[in-house]
Amino acid sequence: MITFEHVTKQYADGTVAIEDVSFTVEEGTTTVLVGPSGCGKTTTMKLVNRLEDPTEGTVYRDGTPISEFDPIELRRNTGYVIQEIGLFDHMTVGDNVATVPKLNDWDEEAIDARVDELLELMDLPPAKYRNQHPTELSGGQRQRVGVARALASDPDVLLMDEPFGALDPITRESLQDEFLKIQDELETTILFVTHSIDEALKMGDRIAIFDVGEVVQYDTPQTILDEPKSEFVEDFIGSDRPLKKLKVTRVEDVMSATTEGFTAAADGGTGTTATVQGNGGSTVDALEPTDTALSALSRLVASDVGRLPVVEDGEVVGTVSNEEISRSNEGARP
Repeated sequence: MITFEHVTKQYADGTVAIEDVSFTVEEGTTTVLVGPSGCGKTTTMKLVNRLEDPTEGTVYRDGTPISEFDPIELRRNTGYVIQEIGLFDHMTVGDNVATVPKLNDWDEEAIDARVDELLELMDLPPAKYRNQHPTELSGGQRQRVGVARALASDPDVLLMDEPFGALDPITRESLQDEFLKIQDELETTILFVTHSIDEALKMGDRIAIFDVGEVVQYDTPQTILDEPKSEFVEDFIGSDRPLKKLKVTRVEDVMSATTEGFTAAADGGTGTTATVQGNGGSTVDALEPTDTALSALSRLVASDVGRLPVVEDGEVVGTVSNEEISRSNEGARP
């Protein structure tokens, strides 16, 4: 757990980067720091691994003031991913990922196993990519290697500073989706900096919205969309709050428990189709519980049925309709 308690950072020239910032990042969650350029979000992140030290207040890691940690050891045990990636082009992909475990004196067998494990996790098969060099990879692949390197020493905390900002929109969205799946398998506490409210809403369990050095709202994505605390927050979110709410709401949060009219498809129930009863045994595209409400709405519009099935592990576990999606989105209407 990371706690900021009345933290202020002022530089020697008198510039105040952040002032009286207080919030807590729960263990195993992703907190996104978001706001316009120069608002203090990157400075806040740098306090966590002592790249900066506070002028006033205290940052705690698991109840211990950050000032009591040795900066070098702290950084070796904190993963760090930046927009520029910072891979060593003269080293292979495998050696890049192994950098911190080698500094921490892991034995070679453990390092090799960890490198292979992480490359597999990042969808970079070791047999193909381990001996390649970063210059041989695409931008998205290099970013995956950067994430793997940051996770190599199994850090309790991972800092990500605009990690996908330099990528094209399609690659960026793909990596966001992949990272969300990876995070479900990890127990890492993550601080993620971005200037994009859309990325913040997608990636964060909680979001800290910054404005000129202060946190003006710290809440879940749903609460921020339903109950923005100030005009600044409303303006920063934008006028399309209902659409943003659809993007962060999962089908499992809006579906009805009724399964009447549908059975799992005879193809083994992969989660992609279901059989419509009483309609000649026809099949329809099924939803998964983790699909977004926006995806559900899109499929409902394209279908000729008023309700779509939700399939999990080969079973129809519920259904969802346009009315249920609409009711869930009422709080986000401007």
